[in-house]
Amino acid sequence: GTTVHGAADAIALEGATAPLSPALAQRFRFIDDGVRLALPVAARARLPLLLRGQLVLVREDAAGRVLEATGLQLPGALDALYRSATGVSDFGATPTAVGTRFRVWAPTARTASVCIYPDGDARADALLPLQRDAATGAWSIDAARDLRGRYYAFLVDVYARGTGVVRNRVTDPYSTSLATDSARSYVADLGDPALKPTGWDTTPAPSTVRAAPDMAVYELHVRDFSANDASVPAAHRGKYLAFTDTGSNGMRRLRSLAAAGITDVHLLPVFDFASVREAGCVTPAIPRAAPDSERQQAAVAAVAARDCFNWGYEPWHFGAPEGSYATDPADGAVRIREFRAMVQALHASGLRVGMDLVFNHTNASGQAPRSVLDRIVPGYYQRLDANGDVEHSTCCENTATEHAMMGKLMIDMAVRWAAQYRIDSFRFDLMGHQPRAVMEALQRAVDGATGRHVDLFGEGWNFGEIADGKRFVQASQLSLDGSGIGTFSDRARDAIRGGSSDDRGQALVARQGYINGLVYDPNGAAPPPPRDALLRAADMVRVGLAGSLRDYVLRTAGGRDTPLHAIDYNGQPAGYASQPSEVVNYVENHDNLTLFDLDALKLPRTTSREDRVRVQMLGIALTAFSQGIAYFHGGMDGLRSKSLDGNSYDSGDWFNRLDWSDRDNGFGAGLPPQKENGANWTWLRPLLADPAIKPCPRDIADARAMFNDLLRIRASTPLFRLRSAEDVQARLRFENTGPAQEPTVIVGHLDGVGYPGARFRELLYLVNVDKVAHALVLPDERGKPYRLHPVQRDAAADPRPRGQARVDAGNGRYTVPPRSAVVYVIE
Repeated sequence: GTTVHGAADAIALEGATAPLSPALAQRFRFIDDGVRLALPVAARARLPLLLRGQLVLVREDAAGRVLEATGLQLPGALDALYRSATGVSDFGATPTAVGTRFRVWAPTARTASVCIYPDGDARADALLPLQRDAATGAWSIDAARDLRGRYYAFLVDVYARGTGVVRNRVTDPYSTSLATDSARSYVADLGDPALKPTGWDTTPAPSTVRAAPDMAVYELHVRDFSANDASVPAAHRGKYLAFTDTGSNGMRRLRSLAAAGITDVHLLPVFDFASVREAGCVTPAIPRAAPDSERQQAAVAAVAARDCFNWGYEPWHFGAPEGSYATDPADGAVRIREFRAMVQALHASGLRVGMDLVFNHTNASGQAPRSVLDRIVPGYYQRLDANGDVEHSTCCENTATEHAMMGKLMIDMAVRWAAQYRIDSFRFDLMGHQPRAVMEALQRAVDGATGRHVDLFGEGWNFGEIADGKRFVQASQLSLDGSGIGTFSDRARDAIRGGSSDDRGQALVARQGYINGLVYDPNGAAPPPPRDALLRAADMVRVGLAGSLRDYVLRTAGGRDTPLHAIDYNGQPAGYASQPSEVVNYVENHDNLTLFDLDALKLPRTTSREDRVRVQMLGIALTAFSQGIAYFHGGMDGLRSKSLDGNSYDSGDWFNRLDWSDRDNGFGAGLPPQKENGANWTWLRPLLADPAIKPCPRDIADARAMFNDLLRIRASTPLFRLRSAEDVQARLRFENTGPAQEPTVIVGHLDGVGYPGARFRELLYLVNVDKVAHALVLPDERGKPYRLHPVQRDAAADPRPRGQARVDAGNGRYTVPPRSAVVYVIE
């Protein structure tokens, strides 16, 4: 080896003999045992300065030749030195009548300044040097002018791994708004009346949710909602302002849903994201072609990088509204005002507003042009592997919210959305990559800032470099019990739908689910599985109906009374939640295939259009009747199809469109994009070409009406929305269980006696997924004066409960029509 050349200084490290503190041992538990070194006491005062340059750890021989060398990872040291920065409340630009303060956290920067611009395009007309605060590592200046309406960017000189010392011009991580395509940050006071639509401060949010289980969520993408709606003014299509067009087909539909029982509209990413051009995006010309043609997807793919559509899961600035949804992305005030107008319009329509937050990754890192955090404090905000490279388990550049200032950024931005934009609930993308402690701190912060409870839930999947608590206690399914924060449950979802999101090729067809033919209506793609598979699926559906509660006791197909946590689900406990508020029940969201498309793959090809509608309603009924939060994908009430697209995040308006006129559900729009679906085209092509699968307008209208009826049933009584695990155990009882059950029929009994507001003394629901009627004798229900639920009793969209369901009270015999959900009550 050679000796070190070019070093400005060298410090001999000492062997560390004292044990790590419990806090440090816990934080760095993912690091294997090895040599521990310490900075000499005399050198520790120099550490803040040392961290502002390149540091290399070197092992030398007696002659000073390098034997080994490595760079250092600095987040632990930065958190230890600058922990007080977490108490700073004014990062970003803070304008007042007499001046404007700029503050940025950049503890490793050598110098920092702020460029001021008169607009989003002009050259800077001021460069203001920032002063460093040694205690917090933050740089700031109090400019003597009110700079509201101006634009700015920070200049920071930092050492970046692999680059050296570099001067970065970068937007503000705390940006309130931005210029077109996020080129510059915008100075705004969110309390300014000019940034509020008329009536903003006085329009109340609906008071429909008193506890999380009251939530019935309808998921929408802002562009999907109106891009295809001719009843919306052209300038508003695909924009925030489409929600203010109260006479449009889409808004009429949302008001209908609110009246039936939907409480929350949940919006896919509406923060600033990097995947759509805010100016100059293009709309592809889609050729008229056969329903199984490749031409439509080819047209979409040709402009996918330049078109106006993306789901938006590529965060750029976490606390600023997305500009492509504004009518003028060049004016930083417009997106703020129009976002608020959207929220105000939804509130006025009786709907709370939820928002998707994506803090598990950024769009870019390092010195990439769209990297923000990593160009201000290199190596701090992203989660790194042992080699110092950014982890990518989430898809993109993983962030590290276990680091104090990344955790603070997440909390501060959530507080901004809740307090300044009046967001009522948050869904966290890949929430299992966040620490539970940080999520609980966020819950306290948003509740404290707003003076109300803000509902939190998210994807609690357990995978990647943090899986199984390797780095911290995660905000995942198995780790959040008792927190009150909800997670999506895949237990009943997979049983109801069949297969999994990882299925490809023949498995997409062969792995049928509880509602689409498992055992009882085989589609011929594979030998029918044994009856035990259907029994197990029925039990997993009951797990979902009982809210996936850990300690709920169910009589399983094996005949044993078993707590749900003792039932196996792919090596995990089927029951994992402590309370109903901690579970989100669903069978469809924006990810993966829609339920209609899954059923198109799994049902026998000969299944009638009418039965396809009924199967769709079975999945919705099982969601609506489940304890916990109910979550529905926008358009599933109208049999939404994405033409068998299994991942439509970048599939353009064409494959993601919604039709509120009920003329077309989207099936047969051509083969879905090859990039994500090409390996399955052999299986998809014949289905798309089959006109018998595509619903007609009457089918779509019937489905929407049936969906509303199911919402009304759920909303009619809190028995479907029980508040506590104790209530669920005491009041929900399943019948037709054990080894002798008829496995295609789920029977649930809810006891309303003494329950506040229950409305019904008893409620009995029967869900028959089979293609034939079933008559069951239920001894516990013999002699009871049941009547059909009022919604099904009078003018229901599905006439079969009223016309075909039968009750022989004396014998306790209940006949359930095929593919139907029937609800009886004692008032």
